[in-house]
Amino acid sequence: MSINLTSFPLRLAILAKHPNALKGIARGIEREALRITPEGVLSSLVHPKALGSALTHQWITTDFAESLLEFITPVSYSALETLTQLHDIHRFTYRQLNEELLWPLSMPCYVANDDDIMLAQYGTSNVGRMKALYREGLKHRYGSIMQIISGVHFNFSFPQSFWNALFGVQTEDTRQKSISNAYFNLIRNYYRFGWIIPYLFGSSPALCGSFFKKSTVSLNFKQISADIYYLPYTTSLRLSDLGYTNRAQNVLKIGFNNLEQYLEGVRNAIQTPSKEFANIGVKNEDGYRQLNTNILQIENELYAPIRPKRIAKNSEKPSEALARGGVEYIEVRSLDVNPFSPTGIDDTQIYFLDLFVTWCALADSERMTDYELGCWHDNWNKVVIEGRKPGLTLQIGCNGERLTQAEWGYRVFAELAELAVIMDQAYASDQYQRVCRELVTWFDDSDKTLSARLMKEILEQESIGKVGLTIAANNAKLFSNGNYATFTETQFREETSASLVRQLNIEKANDLSFEQYLAEYFNDSLSL
Repeated sequence: MSINLTSFPLRLAILAKHPNALKGIARGIEREALRITPEGVLSSLVHPKALGSALTHQWITTDFAESLLEFITPVSYSALETLTQLHDIHRFTYRQLNEELLWPLSMPCYVANDDDIMLAQYGTSNVGRMKALYREGLKHRYGSIMQIISGVHFNFSFPQSFWNALFGVQTEDTRQKSISNAYFNLIRNYYRFGWIIPYLFGSSPALCGSFFKKSTVSLNFKQISADIYYLPYTTSLRLSDLGYTNRAQNVLKIGFNNLEQYLEGVRNAIQTPSKEFANIGVKNEDGYRQLNTNILQIENELYAPIRPKRIAKNSEKPSEALARGGVEYIEVRSLDVNPFSPTGIDDTQIYFLDLFVTWCALADSERMTDYELGCWHDNWNKVVIEGRKPGLTLQIGCNGERLTQAEWGYRVFAELAELAVIMDQAYASDQYQRVCRELVTWFDDSDKTLSARLMKEILEQESIGKVGLTIAANNAKLFSNGNYATFTETQFREETSASLVRQLNIEKANDLSFEQYLAEYFNDSLSL
């Protein structure tokens, strides 16, 4: 018999009786970082062979560019283990880079033009060529410099014991529907209250001159030198319109009230033609320019601060995996790279994210219209542009009510503190309460936020480049020493070799022409 849950206090009371239901949270982290020269210039070298195949390596791959590394931790049930895994991946990578460094900030710095950015390459297999062509399309659509902005993604799922405590005994089909609905409740609350994340952890308050000159957004930036453009109270320019967001997608109506609505919106987006992107063309005399001329080439092009996810089987698209089995986990995508952590994220952030997304799942979450979603987007935009402004007010939905950002933060943290007690009981620690006590003070003093701390260093050194290079050099020294904590050197060497073999086998297995492969992928006879 399932339980009808109608309020946060009721859900909290259930977990208070069963705190162990919160044990077994699964996490994974994906961290992006640009390879740079010791002088801070973007690397012009291909992906190092010593790091294996970017197509098939489990832990080390590339994102948009050959120089944009992406580190992926395995699923872990311990926050400490997740961080040590990430440390180990960084340690191995640094030891293969010779003199190169990893840029420690979200926003790139010394990049002269788009042509300096070599698109990521994945070999001669059809799947590898498609990944490369997708990136070619991103280049023509948005420009390469905007695509090398780096971030950190946090993957999170609840244990079955959590769902057992909340929903009781259910059939397998009913249970999966309940889980999917609960994750969409979480996602809607994330849109309502997730502005807290860029306020606390936004770390891109300023731009290098080379990046600023490539941006098309007209904000009233202050210029300190040729190297520094900033806004006085900004938290995360990465999440602003000049960052990774895609304004062409503003016309899309993708809802988050349930799985069916979300999937319908994604499918429509993939099939919606774009006049702007049609002008680019799919192919010319030099070759392919993009996968197609729709608003989204593929589902991965959908820019969102959070996504519902399920591990896909071979050849499954993300939406097909969700349709088959429902939501399995969520991917939080609104984290800037933390420059004060050598791995781009620290334990305080992980424990807060555990706490916050769990609260988002437990708190009441009414259905959300497209109009209301727009109102919440406005709050996010205000926080990323002027989140540290004293007395900043945010709207409560679309009814005209307003609260100061600090007042709203206190209200959310009051409930987070209640939840923290139960989560600490589950893990026999005080880590969640400690994080709550610390972070709530950041609403009293915005100088404690990551964006304020970074901006202070930039202003003191009068250069974003100097700050970034100093941090990068210190990180290189850190990872050049010390031992592995979770992995071993042998494991990294074996995975590197195995990944190269896997890529070779995929390339040997090509049994379709590239045109046939694309047509089959899109279930359509594409006019190429």
